[in-house]
Amino acid sequence: MEAPPPSSDPYKFLNITLNSDGSLTRHRDFPKLPPTEQSKDIPLNQTNNTFIRIFKPRNIPPESKLPILVYFHGGGFILYSAASAPFHESCTKMADRLQTIILSVEYRLAPEHRLPAAYEDAVEAILWLRDQARGAINGGDCDTWLKDGVDFSKCYVMGSSSGGNIVYNVALRVVDTDLSPVKIQGLIMNQAFFGGVEPSDSESRLKDDKICPLPATHLLWSLCLPDGVDRDHVYSNPIKSSGPQEKDKMGRFPSTLINGYGWDPLVDRQRHVAEMLKGRGVHVETRFDKDGFHACELFDGNKAKALYETVEAFMKSCSSTGPSSNSNM
Repeated sequence: MEAPPPSSDPYKFLNITLNSDGSLTRHRDFPKLPPTEQSKDIPLNQTNNTFIRIFKPRNIPPESKLPILVYFHGGGFILYSAASAPFHESCTKMADRLQTIILSVEYRLAPEHRLPAAYEDAVEAILWLRDQARGAINGGDCDTWLKDGVDFSKCYVMGSSSGGNIVYNVALRVVDTDLSPVKIQGLIMNQAFFGGVEPSDSESRLKDDKICPLPATHLLWSLCLPDGVDRDHVYSNPIKSSGPQEKDKMGRFPSTLINGYGWDPLVDRQRHVAEMLKGRGVHVETRFDKDGFHACELFDGNKAKALYETVEAFMKSCSSTGPSSNSNM
């Protein structure tokens, strides 16, 4: 008898148990790292136990004004933390490589806090940054790492996997908000996590993928979406379920970079989101590497280097041309 594929039991695959009270027991997680000399934690919302881990580059040139990158980690909305070792280490390397201050956001996880909780935490982080910027200008409260050393007019918002989904959804929520003096120059969606009831071609072709098998991604959506909805909900499938209001707002997004890999079952969803945004007049840059699997840059140094180079080039292009002409952000 043939052994069942590793994805046949998605709970076992994800190393989780759903408890009777609706919470999860997460049996295996990445180690959580404390802040270092290059990083520190700032409380965001103590009631929600959220925080921002700030990373700064080593050897900052004197009198320099660094850009800011707000970052949202991956984990299918149910796993991991801004302090999880792969994300902490990646942000440390990005801060150095990009010469950028990185604000990595600790957001609430599902199913204990189903969507839109993570989006609400993301908006709160963006508004926190706006308030810090206003404090720096007006002589009010502002974190010492931000007060004199950053350029608040050069802000970027990046996320990986579920974090890429957060980037899209937080942009919808803040596109009409006065964020001045913060100016979001660009959005970066790395291997963004989107879904739908009907499988895409890449999901069907890679349904037994060792990183994102289809039963596991279906379980992730069932644990993070609001109760009583399916995967065609607008949070997971904006292509099918976006209404006139969402379409109008996405047309005012700043320049957007979408990065993906050919062996990621989610890659077709990412391509479709890129085309959707282009259709609304957004300046979209895409990089789809034919090789590579989901989250490969966390474990493959060459993939990480290529991603950082792509992000760096995108940030430079945004800085030289200014924000997209249709963007209010």
